[in-house]
Amino acid sequence: MTVTRILPDLQCALVCEDVRQEANGNFILLGITAFLRVPQVPIVANRLCIFTRWCAGVGNFTESVRLIAPDQTTVLREAKVKYALQDPAHNATNLSVFAQLEFTAGGIYFVEVLVDDVMKLRFPLPVIVAPPAPQPEPAAPTASPA
Repeated sequence: MTVTRILPDLQCALVCEDVRQEANGNFILLGITAFLRVPQVPIVANRLCIFTRWCAGVGNFTESVRLIAPDQTTVLREAKVKYALQDPAHNATNLSVFAQLEFTAGGIYFVEVLVDDVMKLRFPLPVIVAPPAPQPEPAAPTASPA
């Protein structure tokens, strides 16, 4: 009996600012983050990346990565990619890039990762509004006694 399809396992899903690939094929993730601290809202994130790796599967699959608003129903962005695993010992690495992503409010957003409409992971991505601290005014120069 030949196995033609095994749903893969999600090995990792990381939120980062950018991903580079070395000449040898290895990946470099830049700015891995668990939350976004912003000075005000609304604000536009130039680029937000979700790096995923799948393993231990066989067949053709569709990955969906969604960013969900704090109301937990509104899908702000969704990226889909098709990939294949020929053998359970192989892996597939995918990158979802959300460019010019607007956050209109602070709160707990969610990242969802699905394969063929099966939820594999859902995790919070807090957007924390933290205005910069006011800078103290420089002291006025004092006159020196003559």
